[in-house]
Amino acid sequence: MKAPLARLAFSVAVLLVAGYAVITLRGPRGIAAWLDKQHQIQELETRNAGLAKEIARKQERIARLSANPGAQEIVIRDRLKLVHPKDKVFILEPHGK
Repeated sequence: MKAPLARLAFSVAVLLVAGYAVITLRGPRGIAAWLDKQHQIQELETRNAGLAKEIARKQERIARLSANPGAQEIVIRDRLKLVHPKDKVFILEPHGK
């Protein structure tokens, strides 16, 4: 008599655990959310890699400009729109309207 009752109790417990697992895995913190988080992580890692490359390029440019005062002057003059007193400046009007 105890064996069928134990089997029934075990079967009910297994069904309850399986039901809880299904409900939990389909909920807002389940498999879909986990997959979404994995996708977000992958996107952020790709973005971080791109930003690291950009930082490396900018550091190389800084090193090149530090070693070359002539290039520094050209960049400064271009960005700040500066000219030497003896330079001739030509201002061109836009051609088409």
